[in-house]
Amino acid sequence: MKQISADLWQTETLSPFPGLNTNAYLWTSPEGNVLFYNTTHEHEFDHIAELGGVAHQYLSHRDEVASSLATVRERFGAQLHIHKADADEVTQTPVDDAFDTRHFAISGLEVIPTPGHTPGSACYLATISGRRHLFTGDTLVLGKDGWWAGYLEGHSDRDTLVSSLERIGRLAPEVIVSSAFMTDTGVTELGDRQWAECVTEARAGLTG
Repeated sequence: MKQISADLWQTETLSPFPGLNTNAYLWTSPEGNVLFYNTTHEHEFDHIAELGGVAHQYLSHRDEVASSLATVRERFGAQLHIHKADADEVTQTPVDDAFDTRHFAISGLEVIPTPGHTPGSACYLATISGRRHLFTGDTLVLGKDGWWAGYLEGHSDRDTLVSSLERIGRLAPEVIVSSAFMTDTGVTELGDRQWAECVTEARAGLTG
């Protein structure tokens, strides 16, 4: 595990495809630790145990479904959360929360359905170590040539994804944490750049 900030930790990187990397992230929240995304590096679960385990696991979409979901539940008693439209992909363990509406959860975590990359894609906004972190899954990713909207031909719905980008473009995050990434890291500090500009850039690439 790599410490990103006082309350956020990153698992060892996975590379499921050439040029594509992923991490999971543990938020050590005072109301119970939250694991965003998923990892199949099961040795990381020993490190997670040292940090207090997992109370809740939030997936951003169906591509994060793997056998390790059952391990997280069995070892830590974690509750699993995933958008209703992708919940049928989970066969390894019960789903505790198949959501389909925007809402607030523990520690002020905002759950934001953002279908388009997959029917059940979702983003999550949380204030961690005093800063607003937006977990974008594969809905929006910083690529080598700028911000990229997660559209895959034959896999995604372009019009629905455009609507989801409009929704998250109205947010005001300070740190972006994607699931997949094509650069050195999935954690992006926005600094002085406006988030709306990043979303506009991604949307322009999507719509041509």
